[in-house]
Amino acid sequence: MAENSSNTATVYDPRTVLEQLIRCQSVTPHDGGSLNTLSDQLDALGFRTQIVEFESEDSPAIKNLYARIGDRAPNLCFAGHTDVVPPGELSSWSHDPFSATVEDGVLYGRGAVDMKGGIAAFVAAASSFLSSHPYFDGSISFLITGDEEGPAINGTDKLLKWITEQGETIDACVLGEPTNPETIGDAIKVGRRGSLSGEIIVDGVQGHVAYPHLARNPIPVLLDVMQAVLGQPLDAGNNRFQPSNLEFVTADVGNPALNVIPVRATAKFNIRFNDIWTADTLASEIEERCVAALPDDDDYSLRINWKGRPSPCFLTRDEKLINTLSSAIETVCGKLPEISTGGGTSDARFIKDYCPVVEFGLVGQTMHQVDERVELSDLQLLTRVYETFLERYFA
Repeated sequence: MAENSSNTATVYDPRTVLEQLIRCQSVTPHDGGSLNTLSDQLDALGFRTQIVEFESEDSPAIKNLYARIGDRAPNLCFAGHTDVVPPGELSSWSHDPFSATVEDGVLYGRGAVDMKGGIAAFVAAASSFLSSHPYFDGSISFLITGDEEGPAINGTDKLLKWITEQGETIDACVLGEPTNPETIGDAIKVGRRGSLSGEIIVDGVQGHVAYPHLARNPIPVLLDVMQAVLGQPLDAGNNRFQPSNLEFVTADVGNPALNVIPVRATAKFNIRFNDIWTADTLASEIEERCVAALPDDDDYSLRINWKGRPSPCFLTRDEKLINTLSSAIETVCGKLPEISTGGGTSDARFIKDYCPVVEFGLVGQTMHQVDERVELSDLQLLTRVYETFLERYFA
């Protein structure tokens, strides 16, 4: 018999857990009591919980939580975040976004699907698993941040480094982001494209619009550069990832006058790239395209500023983790999920450096929207998937 055991027969209803979490107004970077609420819920199940706070000069202090039950390997971790995006105009909501109102079997609230709902489902699943398996061969842990929707500086990245310094090892991780496009069981994410952001700045010579021969207008040059960047696809994708795409998100000259040729024009962009590229090789490609489009005129200059930290592309290949979760989904939902690498970035980009990680959560159609909401039936279904997964993972 394994030595790891829970000390309680408490079984949570995911709705109750989610209602408590939504009522905590945890808009990044504020915690709103959400991690203390979660810590209390896990304490009652026998988890050892720790709330740690990280801060830096250029980013606000953030609370994070690590909790674990059991001392043996494998340590299966559930990762997520309790911080949420702002609700926007409150009058646009059908219900107070922090009231966790239920109407016609639907629970409304900011964070209902992104991603307090996923956390609530796993807490409930873990409570049910522990009540029926008081002795199990392994450990279950929670890695929860309050900084996923923000700059992600004082969150998961630092928390992973901190628990490693404490001697903790995670063997596999499920990240509870809302991965399903239409219904529970549609897709598991086993990787993510990378992300690279930058701005192109073209400098010319300022002048009067009536005397263009005395000026050098940077706007036509910037347009040529933008077209050169977009002129050829970055790649065609492969059997693991969809094609990389570059999107310009803004172009500006900051010029309030109608009779002045501006000195500078700027365009900002973001690239979501697959494993054909690294951030360095992609940056070199963009720089080459930009320079090639610049006119042979010393009066114009071009530079590219790369913004923030690039997010790497990654792919998880752990068959036990992927196949066990897939079979649990098939049993509960009656269908095999798509194995996907689509979408944006997530905190999986930090976790993948420590252990294999996959993502599976609720339906994401209303995340970040007014009237964000979850069907209570979906919440129960996700809880059953997680519990079935735990039973098979530790079988």
